[in-house]
Amino acid sequence: MSDYAAFLDRKTQLDGMDGFEPTWMPDFLFPFQRALVEWAVRKGRGAIFADCGLGKTPMQLVWAENVRRHTGKPVLIVTPLAVAFQTEGEAAKFGIEAAVSRTGRPVAGISITNYDRLHLFDPADYGGMVCDESSAIKSFDGVRRQEVTDFMRKMRYRLLCTATAAPNDYIELGTSSEALGYLGHMDMLNRFFRNDMNNSATRGGRFRWSDTGSFGAPKWRFKGHAEDPFWRWVCSWARALRRPSDMGFDDDGFRLPPLEHRQHIIEARTRAEGTLFDFPAIGIHEERAESRRTIHERCEQVAELVAGPDAAVTWCYLNEEGNLLARLIPDAVQVSGSDSLEAKEEALIGFGLGDIRVLVTKPIIGAWGLNWQHCHRMTFFPSHSYEQYYQAVRRSWRFGQKHPVVVDIVTTEGGRNALENLERKATQADRMFDALVSHMNDALAIDRAQAHTKEVEVPAWLF
Repeated sequence: MSDYAAFLDRKTQLDGMDGFEPTWMPDFLFPFQRALVEWAVRKGRGAIFADCGLGKTPMQLVWAENVRRHTGKPVLIVTPLAVAFQTEGEAAKFGIEAAVSRTGRPVAGISITNYDRLHLFDPADYGGMVCDESSAIKSFDGVRRQEVTDFMRKMRYRLLCTATAAPNDYIELGTSSEALGYLGHMDMLNRFFRNDMNNSATRGGRFRWSDTGSFGAPKWRFKGHAEDPFWRWVCSWARALRRPSDMGFDDDGFRLPPLEHRQHIIEARTRAEGTLFDFPAIGIHEERAESRRTIHERCEQVAELVAGPDAAVTWCYLNEEGNLLARLIPDAVQVSGSDSLEAKEEALIGFGLGDIRVLVTKPIIGAWGLNWQHCHRMTFFPSHSYEQYYQAVRRSWRFGQKHPVVVDIVTTEGGRNALENLERKATQADRMFDALVSHMNDALAIDRAQAHTKEVEVPAWLF
């Protein structure tokens, strides 16, 4: 009987605690941060999905210090570009021994490096690992996801931290689970979802919320019994919050200032080739052609918007946009993909310190992990990537910002399609996060030891 009950418990996929009791909980942590760190240390392998500005850096530093003391080995924190030095500065502020390593060797009790340099490191040197802004590993077919997953595979202690756990694609939760050593993405799909189209999950099986708010998808949907078990499973290895009150704590000190979006619709000076009239773009190919045809008009509008004395970020997507913006804005500094890692870090850090007034860069380069509360102005050429937009805005619109944040969205008539898509994905992300928070609170209220309250009755014919 006990063996059968244990079998049922294993089938829930609600993994237990594999960590240890924390030995160091410093006073500088807020109560909700302390609760999250205590859970993560006891869990051993877990994820903290906390919104921007809620203090993921001090939480992961305290987690890493506990693992270091427990294992007697260094801990590795991996971050996006330029965030490593920011993390090193936070560690010094809190009196934690941590330093940036570029060589692949441990340089302190806690070593910090960028994802770009992970291949230089040996996992055998470390007792645990933190993936800061772990959304960097979510790409389903991404080489980086596989590299990080392979690096952590034999580590007993692992922590993922991000504000965008899965903006609009539930496969991304499977990649996080796999990196932590729980269900892989295919195992997750087979256990909780049904593929109505009978097509391969490795070729674009994407999850989307339907307009009615239920979980509907062109290819994947929950099995009839699986929605609640799915969320309970996610909450067995992750904690999510957008504000302290999501976990029952006070929101004092964690209230965001106003956020203002201003749209600027630009008219093209030249018509599309072969047309007598300029019609709005329809479809992604026409949108891209319209974007290229209006580069000068859109960049001139951006240069006018950031002409004042305030610090500003101008986000772009095309190299031509970045090059033109750097020429049109006299005191702008551009960070482009062709720059060396050192040059990128120097410019991104310089902007954070206030040495640069206007930064020109792409979201894929600078939209993750950096704290720019000194800046409350930015411009944006919208794309269809909700995560890039969300992360870019949250560099400035985050807890600790003292001013209202203004985001000037510069686009064309055809670009309205991207804006509508962003709004739809924002609604999807909100619904997903609400589900995570709701089921997390349910999980906090349930003692796993009482998960099976009824004794199992074995049919008489088995005897």
